[in-house]
Amino acid sequence: MEMTLRWYGPGYDAVSLDKIRQVPGVKGVVTTLMGKQAGEVWTADEVNALKGIVEEQGLSIMGIESVNISDDIKIGTSRRDEHIENYIHTLEVLGQADIHVVCYNFMPVFDWTRTDLARVRPDGATVLAYNQDIVDTIDPEHMRESMERMSNGFAMPGWEPERLDKLKTLFEAYADVDENKLFDNLVYFLEAIADVCAKYDIRMGIHPDDPAWPIFGLPRIVTNKEQIVRLLKTVDKPHNGITLCTGSLGTNPNNDIPDIIRAAKGRIPFAHVRNLKYNSERDFEEAAHLSADGSMDMYAIMKALYDTGFDGIIRPDHGRMIWGEVAMPGYGLYDRAIGANYLLGLWEAIDKAAKNG
Repeated sequence: MEMTLRWYGPGYDAVSLDKIRQVPGVKGVVTTLMGKQAGEVWTADEVNALKGIVEEQGLSIMGIESVNISDDIKIGTSRRDEHIENYIHTLEVLGQADIHVVCYNFMPVFDWTRTDLARVRPDGATVLAYNQDIVDTIDPEHMRESMERMSNGFAMPGWEPERLDKLKTLFEAYADVDENKLFDNLVYFLEAIADVCAKYDIRMGIHPDDPAWPIFGLPRIVTNKEQIVRLLKTVDKPHNGITLCTGSLGTNPNNDIPDIIRAAKGRIPFAHVRNLKYNSERDFEEAAHLSADGSMDMYAIMKALYDTGFDGIIRPDHGRMIWGEVAMPGYGLYDRAIGANYLLGLWEAIDKAAKNG
């Protein structure tokens, strides 16, 4: 297991690499080329320049989050094969740069959804939160104004302006895409990239849908154990895995995350671990990583990863905004640093208990 932090790159992230390298136990970052649009090729010059910036600070790029999948691939338009070929070229570039883990998602239109990016908790910290009652009153075409108002001026991943400019067109394009068609298009994509992934030992980790149920009438295909097992069995190849995101799967309290980890044994190259607090079936907010601060059992989650031989990369997921820090919502330094060391502490205790009988 290798602990990392997500870093959005120069010009996008308020947290600098020289601060990240001071977090005990953090050996590298998971990053991306934020300016690239889905469907575009990543060049060797771009990737190597980013790699050089990270390595200059004594860190490594341990994975990419994300190489975004274009809507043409998800929908299955006439441009699908062109965009898949571009994706293959990008994977070649990453493999040649010795980068072997790629996180991606297959969510239509919205990569993730929250109704509040700064809900105030009793201790004064602010967190990302979701209330289905609010979502039910929102015209999705007006989500742009809401997100921009709450984002502290940062470009939020999955909510890039280029994407938000065409929400109406996107909803129209997905009108005939149901769960079965979306799943078939995902399988088509995974089969198409199989050879390049095998050549460069690249492990693809699909990110679960967030929240873990359909919203705005859009299909969801990675929300629970049954869907995950189906995908892993349908494309039963080493490159096809999941990004185990406890916060996304945990939006549905019926999901038994340790059980999902056991069901996906050997197919989890990347884990996002964070805690949520359920206020009701329709309302949740993100919490500190500490189990007692939320509704999830972090010990049980980390033990399930340990017991199944997890040897991938891990990161503390969204943190609270604390101590007056100003950063991209969910991605400040302070609470994620605390979270990283809490998770490392759990892992150390589990490891020592296992070795000492």
